[in-house]
Order: sequence, then structure tokens, then C-alpha cells
Amino acid sequence: MSEDEKGANVRSASGKRYASMRAHDGGELNAGAAGNAGDAGDGANESASADYERAEEPAGAEANANSRRVKQPMDVSRRSLLVGAGGTAALLCLGALRYAGHNPLVRPPGGQDEERLVSACIRCERCYEACPQHVIVPAHIEDGLLGMRTPALGFDAAWCDFCAKGNGGVPLCVEVCPTEALMLPEGAAAESTVLGLAVIDEAQCLAYRDTGCRYCYDACVDAGYNAIELSDEGANPHPRVIADKCVGCGACESVCVSLTTGSIASGATERAVVVRPLETLREEAWS
Repeated sequence: MSEDEKGANVRSASGKRYASMRAHDGGELNAGAAGNAGDAGDGANESASADYERAEEPAGAEANANSRRVKQPMDVSRRSLLVGAGGTAALLCLGALRYAGHNPLVRPPGGQDEERLVSACIRCERCYEACPQHVIVPAHIEDGLLGMRTPALGFDAAWCDFCAKGNGGVPLCVEVCPTEALMLPEGAAAESTVLGLAVIDEAQCLAYRDTGCRYCYDACVDAGYNAIELSDEGANPHPRVIADKCVGCGACESVCVSLTTGSIASGATERAVVVRPLETLREEAWS
């Protein structure tokens, strides 16, 4: 082998060793770079996690603050609701003051002591059911809260005959009352028990319009009280109540036709003859 060929072989071997070393060094460099990159990535991740945790703390605090800010209007709203409800209740109470007492009413036999009746009555409604004439009705709220649903007399279609036909002249309402809210004194009779007093409204009465009406007079005679008399004015006499004889039985009111007579009844809210409680008449006399 010539010297030139030997030199070429030496240079070729050296080149291969140099290339191999370069490849080895390059691998280590790449591994180091990869390791450094991994370390850098881990560091970046740790840094990002720390930054996230640091960023999350204020976010949580801010969320709590926002939550408190959101709840605050609800608390105010609840307080406002309570205040509003209290105010409404107060206004309702003030509006109900006009119903707090009770207006005098025509009461069934034995109920003429208004204070005792209102305090003793338990609103059991037995007297309503027992009345054979069906003239006992419950008092309404317009008559006063204290007396609401206590028994009163309504003479729309019948009158109180003291249970003369239904129980021999002993009022059944008194017999069935469990608390003695309706209670008659010993020896009480229809003629001596004054329930109210009939009052004639001459502006609404048909007889005072010279129609010849005398229903109330005839009913009072039939009831046996003769508490209405007729004036001597020819063909169209006018009725007049004799207060000393009237017991407020309601016979006259039950037959009055003034509310059913065309234009004459216009604007009227009650019949021309109505039984009033004695207490109301006393108040009107004093006013």
C-alpha cells in the first residue's frame, strides 16, 4: 500500500471517530436540553400553579364579597317586607276601628240586655235553627266586630210571635241557648217583652201618598197588639204607631210593600215601616 493510501485511511478513521464523538456529544446535549426543557417546564408549571393560587385567593375573596353584596339586598328586602306587612296590618286595624264596637240591634226574646248577650253568646247558631218563624239572623260585620254573628231579628218575611204556635208561647230560642245569652225573667210574656219599636217613614209610606195602603195596620191587628191606628182622613187614612202598645214584634214590617212599588221605592234602602232597637231611638232622642 502506498503512503498516500495509508494517509487516506488514517484520515478516514479519524473522521469517523470525530463524527462519532460529535454524535455522542450531540446526544448528551440534546438530553441535557430536553432535561433543561423539562425542568423549565416543571418550573413554569409550578410558577403558573403558584400564580393561579395567588390569583384564586383574591378571586375567592372577591366572590365572597360579591356574595355578601348579593345577600345584602335580600336582607333589606326581607326587612322591607316585614315593615310593609306591619304597616298594612296597622292600617287594617285602623280601618277596622269603626267595626270594633257594635250597633244596637233588634234582638230575639231574652236578648234585650245587649252587653250580656254579646259577651255570653258563643255563636253556636242553635237559636237560628230552633226558630219556627225563621226570623233570627246573624249580625253582620257592619253591625260591629264584637257582635258579629250574634242573633238578631230580621222581619223580611215573617215576625216574632213568641212561639205562640210553635211552643205554646215559650220562645224556643231561649230554651235552646246553652249559655243563657238569651234569658227571660220569670213570668215574661209576649205582651210585656219589648223587642223594639216600629217607626214609620212618612216619605216612603204608600198610605201617606193617599194610595189607601193599610197592610201594616191589618197585620198589627191580626197579631193582637193593636199598636197602629189610622187617622180619620176619609178614604185614605194614614197609619200611626202607638208607642205604648208596640212591642216590636215585626208583624207590620213583614207585610210592608213600599220597597216593591215602582218609582215610590226609588232610592229607598229599607221598608217604610221598620222596627228599631230601643237603644237606637234613645240615642236619636238625645242627639
